[in-house]
Amino acid sequence: MKNRITSLFATTKKDILNVFYTAGFPALHDTVPIAEALAAAGTDIIEIGIPFSDPVADGPTIQQSNKVALDNGMNVKLLLEQVATIRRKGVNIPIILMGYLNPVMQYGVEKFIVDAAQAGVDGLILPDMPVYEYEEEYKALFEQNNLCNTFLISPTTSDERIRRIDAVTEGFIYAVAASSTTGAKSDFTSDQLAYFDKLNKMKLSNPFLIGFGISNRDTFSRAAAHGAGAIIGSAFINLLKSSTNLQADIRQFIEGIKQPSRV
Repeated sequence: MKNRITSLFATTKKDILNVFYTAGFPALHDTVPIAEALAAAGTDIIEIGIPFSDPVADGPTIQQSNKVALDNGMNVKLLLEQVATIRRKGVNIPIILMGYLNPVMQYGVEKFIVDAAQAGVDGLILPDMPVYEYEEEYKALFEQNNLCNTFLISPTTSDERIRRIDAVTEGFIYAVAASSTTGAKSDFTSDQLAYFDKLNKMKLSNPFLIGFGISNRDTFSRAAAHGAGAIIGSAFINLLKSSTNLQADIRQFIEGIKQPSRV
């Protein structure tokens, strides 16, 4: 079976919407219905966070969702079972698991890769995995299990490192819009726009999605004008936190991002 991530980027070049949420938040068994609602509303990629006690790259909104999920009893084994359920429910868009190495290593890295693929995961984002470690120890295992691995780059990442990441990537690159923690912002600065322009001029082999600071239709459109699309996280977590009707609120949120605004 072809990888759903590479298939998506082979056929869709612009306006790809990747939505992140934390597994087990707001309630332990919300992971599956949230995924179903996202897929039904037109989301292109579902990115599910593996809760961790010290998510250093994330801002307070996602950090808090991690704490709630862990308090709810979420763990890696249950998350993989939930992903398998999402697939059984007929959700067929790409699913990415994003997390830190600590819980993955506790589970067993090789076992995690195999079990994730079997559950229906298409790719992983492990921000604290060194590129050399991936190349030397895990790249072949990812390929054997038809999993993409996505690395993060930021405005401070050297051109040399960007090229190296591009060379070992299958799928897409996560272009962090700012060298800070995650969180919704209102707009991009001129320096950020120059960074996106630089990435386009580098003619990378892989497309890139822009993340950190995407919160609404306007910021999504601005990001999608420079990359293949964008990733929304904190703004969606805030929606989940305040929602009284997940299915209806998720549909309205996604349609508000993807549909042109009406004046």
